[in-house]
Amino acid sequence: MIEVKKKEKETNESLIRRFSRRVQQSGILMNARKARFQERKKSKKQQREEALYKIKIRKEIEKLKKLDKFDEEALKAIKKKIDN
Repeated sequence: MIEVKKKEKETNESLIRRFSRRVQQSGILMNARKARFQERKKSKKQQREEALYKIKIRKEIEKLKKLDKFDEEALKAIKKKIDN
């Protein structure tokens, strides 16, 4: 934590300027900004479920491609079918 004490006969503006300079030099804001958009790791259960979902969709797509019935509408129908 950064602490800045007011010096004798120092204006509030210069105190704020000194504080903001210290904050920038410490790198706290940079780390906070980096962490803000960092994605959390998925749990093993989520990874497994996602992988199984993708496998199911791929199988259905391959079936439809062999039957020459695959298009965007079919893909939407497959996803709805698997989600429910």
